[in-house]
Amino acid sequence: MGSSVPASSQQPRWDRINSAVVIAQARQIYFHFLARCAGQNDPLGVVITEPRSGQGRVVFELPVLLPEEQFIPLELVRGRSGRSRSARSPYRG
Repeated sequence: MGSSVPASSQQPRWDRINSAVVIAQARQIYFHFLARCAGQNDPLGVVITEPRSGQGRVVFELPVLLPEEQFIPLELVRGRSGRSRSARSPYRG
């Protein structure tokens, strides 16, 4: 199934936002969802609807975004799970 929303519009505009703040907001929304709705299917990501207040929602399909909204994919919300500390180079200090 295809989406009528271009993939480029689904990527956060990193040049317009503070990525650390937005990802932290998305994590808070996602973990709140997990606490309330454990056992449901994994969402695709989080939409930050109010960047200043950190309000948003978990989404299960690609959203159509308003200009001030940001979609944060679940991979960014969960963090770098594919890389562990033991995978670091032994040559780094």
